Amino acid sequence: MAAGGRVHEGHLRGSAAYRRIMAAMVGAGMVTFVLLYDTQALLPAFHDDFGVTPAQATLSMSLTTAGLALGLLVAGPASEVLGRTRLIVGAVWLATLVALLCPFAWSWHALLVLRFVQGVVLAGLPAVATAYLREELHASAQARAAGVYIGGTALGGMTGRLLTAPVTEALDWRWGLGAAAVLSLGCAVAVTVALPPSRNFQPRARQHLALGAMSRAALADPALRRLYVIGACSVGALVVVFNALGFRLVAAPHHLGLGAISLLYLVYPLGTVSATVSGAWADRVGRRAVLPVGCAVAIAGVALTVPHGLVAIVAGLACLTTGFFVVHGIASGWVAARAHAAGASASQAAAFYLCAYYVGSSVFGSLGSSAWTAYGWAGPAVLALGLLVVVGAAGLSLRHVPILRPAVATAQ
Repeated sequence: MAAGGRVHEGHLRGSAAYRRIMAAMVGAGMVTFVLLYDTQALLPAFHDDFGVTPAQATLSMSLTTAGLALGLLVAGPASEVLGRTRLIVGAVWLATLVALLCPFAWSWHALLVLRFVQGVVLAGLPAVATAYLREELHASAQARAAGVYIGGTALGGMTGRLLTAPVTEALDWRWGLGAAAVLSLGCAVAVTVALPPSRNFQPRARQHLALGAMSRAALADPALRRLYVIGACSVGALVVVFNALGFRLVAAPHHLGLGAISLLYLVYPLGTVSATVSGAWADRVGRRAVLPVGCAVAIAGVALTVPHGLVAIVAGLACLTTGFFVVHGIASGWVAARAHAAGASASQAAAFYLCAYYVGSSVFGSLGSSAWTAYGWAGPAVLALGLLVVVGAAGLSLRHVPILRPAVATAQ
């Protein structure tokens, strides 16, 4: 609250507090995605070292995202009592601690247990990030800030894969995961130092939390339900392609090593840029207009990966990554704004969105690996295209959902 009991209207873009918030959120987003996806480039190594199938190797990711989905259902309501900043800082430190233990896993099953726990403790950040931004930033800066935060997650996803794969190829997967843990430790320190305390957060007494009422409100709005579907299917398409990619490129006719394959993740800065630019674009023309464009770019990207040529595959990954982060950046920020306008808890709605998002990552990611084993690249490509068609249909249908008041029209 501002002095005199007035509600603080939020930090403006360009202010010192805004810069601190964005630096902290980018760092926190990096921790989340470094640790969430640091095993994706290592799936062929797990296949060789542990003798597991491609679908079983994918469990090192699917169980982490499943744990995150479960944790989100608790973290969102918990933040209404504990506070946003406390949960964000606690999540990055707990996740870093588990990451430091992963290289010492004594068996495949022990590694899977640690990866599941890592997903659970990571939930504190994504559950409240967009709610924190909505509460602490001025309305004119919220869509852009959500895009910057999603861009930070893209940077983390790229960095984790670029780091772990070459280290694994030179040494082994334990050193690769250890390198990711050390990187996350540095990010956790930066988040702790930079993140300002909440000014507009109002804690709820436990007896007044009314979890059931908040959940019903977050599920009742038709726009929010469509956004949950968009989150699940869009990330499902991305993970399907990238999970199967390593197995495709280590085989004929490419025969690439893990270090070379990891260079393909250099397309991820395009996601950072596209999420940030699309957020600024949405502030001007509205989220309803921008989201379908991102979906169309992603569909074109999957289609480009079908030929065997490496240039076409790289171009397809670039388009898929660009389009996906447009969709996810717009949808994730939209959830918090729409929930506020609909009278639902922003953190609870964000938790439902991200729960759907990570369930989609777990389920469709595993299906994609099975599709690769059964049908080659045609299987993952068809599955990803089908998911993106669903995203496009849901995005276009949002044009017919009434805008709610009071809120900025472009945020609804």
